[in-house]
Amino acid sequence: MGKYIIRRLLQAIPTLFGITLLTYLLMTAAPGGPAAALSFDPSVSPEQRARLEAQLGVNDPWIVQYVHWLIGDDWRQRDLDGDGEVDGPGTRRGILRGDFGNSFSRSRQPVINVISDLVVPTLELTTVSLVVGLVIGLPIGIIAAIGRGGIFDNTTRVLAVVFNATPNFWLGLILILIFGVWLGALPLSGRCPPSLLEPCPPVWGRMEYLILPTITLGTVLIANYSRFMRTSMLEVINQDYMRTARAKGLSQRDLWFKHGMRNALIPIATFLGPAITGLLGGAVVTEAVFSWPGLGRATLNAVTSQDFPLVMGTVILGSVATILGYILSDILYAAIDPRIRF
Repeated sequence: MGKYIIRRLLQAIPTLFGITLLTYLLMTAAPGGPAAALSFDPSVSPEQRARLEAQLGVNDPWIVQYVHWLIGDDWRQRDLDGDGEVDGPGTRRGILRGDFGNSFSRSRQPVINVISDLVVPTLELTTVSLVVGLVIGLPIGIIAAIGRGGIFDNTTRVLAVVFNATPNFWLGLILILIFGVWLGALPLSGRCPPSLLEPCPPVWGRMEYLILPTITLGTVLIANYSRFMRTSMLEVINQDYMRTARAKGLSQRDLWFKHGMRNALIPIATFLGPAITGLLGGAVVTEAVFSWPGLGRATLNAVTSQDFPLVMGTVILGSVATILGYILSDILYAAIDPRIRF
């Protein structure tokens, strides 16, 4: 297992570099550029714009910019003040040395600091949503498979299709309208009471702020996992070992939830990697709807304001999370079924 994990991590390195290369190419192809994002004044002269581009190092070919972003430019003599003369070595160290640059839209803070401050609320929301999706979705799928063709099975299948097709932003707005505006039972937005001057209290002290975002983000997971679990359980039900366990007089609870569910979870583990990607993508919309101060909302603002360093930093973080999610899926195969060997 250890050799397999190391091999998968090594295979992930070129994948990650390919993602960064493609993403950086798309960023450089976007209209405007960093210089336009930093100088909103339309009266800025072309000479001033060219000097700013030289200072930022974005007047080089995109492949040179990518190399500088990757490994830094402190090893190269550059024009640092944009006057057309070489002044000395560059100032960037590159992402391989932990330097993602400074954010354009967050008071020029280092991107790594911005991500470290905002990733905790996002992890809080996505983790709770994933747990809710598994805890509710898997039993629904099992019960639907047991009562195949019944009222519960047909109802949950229809609801799963409906909620799977419902956009996050629309569901979030409807929940705000019902529970926040009409009933006044839950907060409309935010992560904790705005009156608090100190950092937010622990999760158990502000659960009311987590309910609506979790429902919005976790509903799709419940729908997907219930459908996948139902299909997987239907394949397991008619296996020989299930008939043998039933013939031995095993209780229905042990039969379905111990013997059947464990083997049915193997295909479910495959969807963990895509689930992490979907959670991160859904968090962008959900955090924007509920004004949740997380990384997803900051990414959306960074895209609209052309904050290139922050966008690239979040892309790297999302890519690493997705790759680790797929590796975790493979590890879960052996944890669920010890017969599986890599």
